[in-house]
Amino acid sequence: MPQIRPKKGFPPGRLFPLEDRVLTIGRDPESDIRLEVDSPASRHHATVYKSGSDWHVKDLGSLNGTELNGKRIEDQVLLPGDTITIGTAVFVFEESGEPAPAEAGKSPSGPAIEDPGILATVREMSVKTRLIEAEISKAIIGQKEIVAELLTAIISNGHVLMIGMPGLAKTMMIRTVSEVLDLQFRRIQFTPDLMPSDITGTDILEVDEATGHKEYRFIKGPIFTNILLADEINRTPPKTQAALLEAMQEHRVTAAGETYPLDLPFFVLATQNPLEQEGTYPLPEAQLDRFMFSIHVDYPSEADEETIAKVTTRPEKVTLKKLLTGAEILELQRVVRELPIADHVVKYATRLARATRPSDKRAPDFIKKWIHCGAGPRATQYLVIAAKARAVIEGRLLVTTDDVRAAASPVLRHRMFTNFTADSEGMDTDKIVKKLLEAVAEPDERDY
Repeated sequence: MPQIRPKKGFPPGRLFPLEDRVLTIGRDPESDIRLEVDSPASRHHATVYKSGSDWHVKDLGSLNGTELNGKRIEDQVLLPGDTITIGTAVFVFEESGEPAPAEAGKSPSGPAIEDPGILATVREMSVKTRLIEAEISKAIIGQKEIVAELLTAIISNGHVLMIGMPGLAKTMMIRTVSEVLDLQFRRIQFTPDLMPSDITGTDILEVDEATGHKEYRFIKGPIFTNILLADEINRTPPKTQAALLEAMQEHRVTAAGETYPLDLPFFVLATQNPLEQEGTYPLPEAQLDRFMFSIHVDYPSEADEETIAKVTTRPEKVTLKKLLTGAEILELQRVVRELPIADHVVKYATRLARATRPSDKRAPDFIKKWIHCGAGPRATQYLVIAAKARAVIEGRLLVTTDDVRAAASPVLRHRMFTNFTADSEGMDTDKIVKKLLEAVAEPDERDY
């Protein structure tokens, strides 16, 4: 149960549980949290109340104001670890009746957070996440987990490969996300005759009719954008697929000996149909490894499919609001990188990635039996970054091993390669990742 824990102005050990009701703070004798008579606070100073799934703190027009994490506020969503200052009294908002990890702007997972803007950014993102999900749900029915994974990858500065059967709205989902983000969007339909220059751009010869002077000028291709939808990426030969490698890794394009930087943020969101094999070209391992997430899009539930049938057969056109700018996304990417993380969470992510390698001494027997090549160090990096991003999206400063587990499937499923034994026994990488999460234990005191 959420609670308010006094830090200053009350006897040690005092707690004020929040039980789905309004909690008042002030000098008035009827207040739920009654302050001292000589306190500079007002009689009816502030209230803590619940709205939807969020708890808020609201100033009631007090003379000296209410501060949240050192800043004066009127009405603000509370996050675990937030510090509320009213007069000379200081309180901390906690979830689940446990001491908040982010108290005083610190995290037990690492050093104190030095940038005062990080807390404000995380707080704002937790609110915007719900707004983005609500906006996307106007066009996409269900698939909330996939939308969350897309947002996680975007604020992690990662690329996404979406795999699913035809007609599951993969392309529409990416287009919808791009409409909610205030970014430039372009789509490339990958075909067998697509050339690398069709993606990166090409040099053309220009002639000045007056002087006869000739020179080459580079015409930028569709890759020069913020969000690139690579539709059915496996329908083009590896030579053309490779045109994306430098852009995905280095955020730049080299053509005719010249290097051209891409505008940031830059994401490649690719789709792939796993059913049709004729006329397709499997993505090389080096290309697969550039994708942070591989997201599997499954059939919707029966209830969602009924809603889809009703909503999409109407003439109404959905208009979406833009909720995140490019500058805000770049700031979120910075916050994700700077967010502290506990050593035991990093150790767990490392252990999980190493356990996918048959040659590792800690690899479970089923890995040695079914996998001929496991995930590399980039998987460990992405597990850590994705865990941080998931915490930011949910408005938390504490990164946990649960965040790592949530990222395990999209990070590892395309970095593990099964052998004939696994294929003959019907074992795919999703099933293997699930067994891996059960087999790999979290670090304990014996590991330190």
